[in-house]
Amino acid sequence: MRENAKIGVIILAAGSSSRLGYPKQIVEFRGKSLLQHSIEVAKSLKFDTRILVLGAKAKEIEKKIDCRNFDIVYNQNWEEGIGTSISKGISEALKIKNDLNHILMLLSDQPFITKEKIQELIRVQLNTNKPATFSKYANNIGVPAIFSRQLFSNLKNLKGDQGAKKLLFDKIFEYGTVKFENGNFDVDTAVDVALLKQMEEE
Repeated sequence: MRENAKIGVIILAAGSSSRLGYPKQIVEFRGKSLLQHSIEVAKSLKFDTRILVLGAKAKEIEKKIDCRNFDIVYNQNWEEGIGTSISKGISEALKIKNDLNHILMLLSDQPFITKEKIQELIRVQLNTNKPATFSKYANNIGVPAIFSRQLFSNLKNLKGDQGAKKLLFDKIFEYGTVKFENGNFDVDTAVDVALLKQMEEE
């Protein structure tokens, strides 16, 4: 499936979870934290680099996860928004391996991401040779997403609250999509946590 492509993965986990009041990265679902789940999904596949971007309450989070085989990047500017985490993650990944062909991005609070869904994203990206392949859910597109090398400089230049979707509006380019059921469910509030606990029992 991967042919000779060199692929890195970045998990974005630097946010402060301000609406929740404590780090959503360590909210538990089915016996493990949300961030640990993302880490284990990434570990289950062969990536050429693995980057974890931490920011708010980094040390507290780090004590509660097993992030062996990941290079940790501490984003001191996490308050400025997700764009700074993407930029730092891309820069660090390329420092470690500057010949990466693609970089996959994951979030720390999507409990229903699976190894199979990541494999599908990679497969579509490699088979179509498009600049990017996004997940599609609830009439929206977003992460997890995988980006080809031609977009790395654009991603490194993101600032503030600009996420990777900004690329769609800055320039016209074709991109692929993979349907991700429940991909729109993330954890931002106490209500979300309560819903997650209900799902755990289903």
